[in-house]
Amino acid sequence: MLFSSITFLFYFLPILLIVYFIVPSKFKNLVLLVFSLIFYAYGEPIYVLILLLSCLVNFVAGLLIEKFPSKGKLILVLTIVYNVGQLVYFKYTDFFIANLNNIFNLSVPLLRIVMPIGISFFTFQTLSYVIDVYRKDVEASHNFLNFATYVSLFPQLVAGPIVRYKTVEEELKKREITWSGVAKGLFRFAIGLGKKVLIANLAGELVTNLTGLANGSVVASILTAVAFTLQIYFDFSGYSDMAIGLGMVFGFHFLENFNYPFTATSITDFWRRWHMSLSSFFRDYVYIPLGGSRVSWIKWLRNILIVWFLTGFWHGAAWNFIVWGLFFAVLLILEKKVYGKYLDKCGVFRYIYTIFFVVISFVIFQANSLGDAFYNLKSIFGFNGLPFINQETIYYLRSYGVLLIVAIIGSTPLLKNLVNKIKEHKGTGLKVMNIVQPALCLVLLVVVTAYLIDSSFNPFLYFRF
Repeated sequence: MLFSSITFLFYFLPILLIVYFIVPSKFKNLVLLVFSLIFYAYGEPIYVLILLLSCLVNFVAGLLIEKFPSKGKLILVLTIVYNVGQLVYFKYTDFFIANLNNIFNLSVPLLRIVMPIGISFFTFQTLSYVIDVYRKDVEASHNFLNFATYVSLFPQLVAGPIVRYKTVEEELKKREITWSGVAKGLFRFAIGLGKKVLIANLAGELVTNLTGLANGSVVASILTAVAFTLQIYFDFSGYSDMAIGLGMVFGFHFLENFNYPFTATSITDFWRRWHMSLSSFFRDYVYIPLGGSRVSWIKWLRNILIVWFLTGFWHGAAWNFIVWGLFFAVLLILEKKVYGKYLDKCGVFRYIYTIFFVVISFVIFQANSLGDAFYNLKSIFGFNGLPFINQETIYYLRSYGVLLIVAIIGSTPLLKNLVNKIKEHKGTGLKVMNIVQPALCLVLLVVVTAYLIDSSFNPFLYFRF
């Protein structure tokens, strides 16, 4: 079930809100757990069992690590093997079979395993929990209802952000729900919904139209790359906004997942701003345990390559994702050891440099294969014999020009800074925003609903992860 769907917006969410705010506090986690399981079962009911089994295994593992500290490392290793093994089976089995067939000229049939939605996200959440319990960063949960609610909480279940147990530990036990918090949460949800439906979906339509052109051009190839970069940003950050907003409605405070990544001044800075919950996961649970940067140059190089190989592979069972991750690894190595110290002196060039390589990276990310990625990159740089521009490209530039301008402005903090400036005037400014924000929520809901009714194009890119 998509947040940006009629079913969710006008059936699931209203019913949940009514039930949630009627029941006493001691039953609120139970309500969230039941509705979260219904939400998850909407896509593929059988995989609710996988989710619940994951909850049970990691809950018991936490208790055992706490009770038998001398056996803690063994229990941790076995639990990691279970979690990673489950992820590998569902997500990567066919990838390994296909590659073994190619390497050894075999004909082992693919298993065509259907991957449970969100398995990459809830697996990383449970991994972070058992590791934190082993490290004594958190106490093991002794309440299965609370723990299962944490793992299966529907706002962040299928698309993140990756929420660590210590972030919501106290709020699972007791949380304060205020009308101001609910209002802020609904506004944040509305903004995310608008980003997803009115920008990401339209940018996705542009990408689809351009990739389907009978007569391509260099400009069309560049435009496709830019449009896809904007699509995936507004798609994923919009979903994160909706998740964070819904969390606030129910009394939870998730950490931010995006911080205007297209304003980054380096690739290092970009990854401090993009999908921050994933970056911090690999930093805290892979990079630092391997020694981080406090090792020899060769071992540091190894650490970087391992982390970014895993980052790419986490995104999908295909070589283009691995190359995408290693592409960033190379850039980060070069920034650290070669030219990073010069970037700070390069003024506006720092932004151009970062955006250029980010867009190039998403050409690799978007492709169905490495061959397609290489062809698309050649098209962008004019090596496929395409004309620089043609009438079809001009038509789409005119048709989607306003959208692209709005998306580019929306990917910067300009609007946020403007709102904050208005709010600084505590008299008139606050009164204006108190009227504008609820009105904007209603307008967004009406426009989004009209779009969803009229259009069948409503994908979510990160569902495949």
